[in-house]
Amino acid sequence: MQILLAIIALLIVLGIVVFVHELGHFLAARWAGVRVNTFSIGFGPAIIKWHDKHGTVWKIACLPLGGYVSIYGQEDMFDRKKYAELPTEKKKGHYLSAPAWKQFIIVAAGVTMNFLLAWLIYSGIFMFQPKQVQLPVVGQVIQESVAFNAGIKPGDIVIRIDDAKITNWGELIIAKELASNHDADVLLLRKDKLVRVQLAPEERWGLIADGSKTELRKKGFFDGLYSGARETYYQSKNLLVVLKQIITGERSTKQLGSFITIAEVSGQAMAMGFIALLLIIALLSVNLAVINLLPLPVLDGGYLLILIIEGITRKKLGGRGMEIAIIAGWLFIIGLFALTMWNDLARVFGLI
Repeated sequence: MQILLAIIALLIVLGIVVFVHELGHFLAARWAGVRVNTFSIGFGPAIIKWHDKHGTVWKIACLPLGGYVSIYGQEDMFDRKKYAELPTEKKKGHYLSAPAWKQFIIVAAGVTMNFLLAWLIYSGIFMFQPKQVQLPVVGQVIQESVAFNAGIKPGDIVIRIDDAKITNWGELIIAKELASNHDADVLLLRKDKLVRVQLAPEERWGLIADGSKTELRKKGFFDGLYSGARETYYQSKNLLVVLKQIITGERSTKQLGSFITIAEVSGQAMAMGFIALLLIIALLSVNLAVINLLPLPVLDGGYLLILIIEGITRKKLGGRGMEIAIIAGWLFIIGLFALTMWNDLARVFGLI
């Protein structure tokens, strides 16, 4: 039953996140006058498909672990000679027929929609779901810990860590993670005095929350929108820090997971209720957006970087070097997929 629940939850979560991402590309292409050949949820042969009045094939494929939008001519974006040789009627609706700034919007629209989805979910939850929040009040300080040696005392209220304002204990934990490679500048309120301390990066600072200091919070409309944007920003920043730590070796690559991890987490969230499932959708949407913005030639971020370089240099990129870069990008993506699958399979079968 748990496996079935995990599969259903994975299809719902991944389906929504991918659909919203590809819808961004689709709507931007339609706005730019570029033809969209196919809008597919999943890969492989179609289970269901239909044509709209603009000639786009919409389909749901048999392997629903992703999706794509096929934009007319986008695969030839670096072969401008081929585009130039097309007859006039074939150039209509071609990706390269759109000016560079419209191409930029088409590419950027996918991640923009993912960030927008996360923002709306977080904002809605802040506005409509009252939440019992653990306030950032220190209840205990572990002896000889980093916090103890820095002089933090029970009853202190954490006001700020580095540049981040702290309003609850969850934000404190996130800020601690973001400060994992440098001394954190922590501002405290002690009775009626402000106290500033420095906390060295450690696995645990030695702070324990005062469990009696909680608050039921529900945001208004504008405050909810702001809080939703703030949460989206923090989740994005947190993922970038984690990726940086993995690249530099500060974190193990064993922490990376594949569709199996997403399915397990999604299934657990679905069992907990609708709000928990929404939170997973928002988090995955942020993760997809951030990863897609990485400057690899096969990702949206890579194509955006190329358009920026072309705009600055006034020269069109292409040729053998670009082909090699794209192949290298695909090899990286395939290698990353293999690594995450191995991590999950090894964990499931007790190999790690």
